[in-house]
Amino acid sequence: MARAGLTAERLTQAGAEMADEVGFDKVTVAALARHFGVKDASLYSHLKSSQDLKTRIALLALAELADRVAAALAGRAGKDALEAFANAYRDYAREHPGRYTAARLRLDPEVAAASAGVRHARMTRAILRGYDLTEPDQTHAVRLLGSVFHGYISLESGGSFSHSAPGTDETWPRVLDALDALLRNWPAPRPGENVPAGSDTPIRKGNDE
Repeated sequence: MARAGLTAERLTQAGAEMADEVGFDKVTVAALARHFGVKDASLYSHLKSSQDLKTRIALLALAELADRVAAALAGRAGKDALEAFANAYRDYAREHPGRYTAARLRLDPEVAAASAGVRHARMTRAILRGYDLTEPDQTHAVRLLGSVFHGYISLESGGSFSHSAPGTDETWPRVLDALDALLRNWPAPRPGENVPAGSDTPIRKGNDE
């Protein structure tokens, strides 16, 4: 393939497609050069290094996923929003396994602060406000959701659940039901836990109604 038309954006898109095909860990400048039929050196006018390429793919994946989640969440609240959010992540991971892995790449703080990762955090917290969660419980819940979603998706994609019934498509909605029930009945702080002054954290509507 001719070198004409190669840009950082085109190389990033090609790298993202390669990640989905062969795995994010196998995406390098050298592999991309072979894909385009050019010498490695010809790509370094567009990319600094393989790490730069991986970072660009991660930023692309974060932006794509944020757009998908935002569209899924439009007009939804409560459990509907939770399910839409979770399903958007799982569907993206199934369709773009390499890009989903890229989206988990640890970015430099300055790069992360300017990335679509900020949108992901805001959307997660918007869902949790629908459950009347405030700090520090909101942060605890953000970590819980991230752990459950990413853990389930990773284990599922790795085949860890394939050896037994029921199927993962049956388990997934039950997991979301359980998360919804937990968020509606969030536990009170543990003895000795530091709760910000003025917080309504000790009182949960789901616990007292």
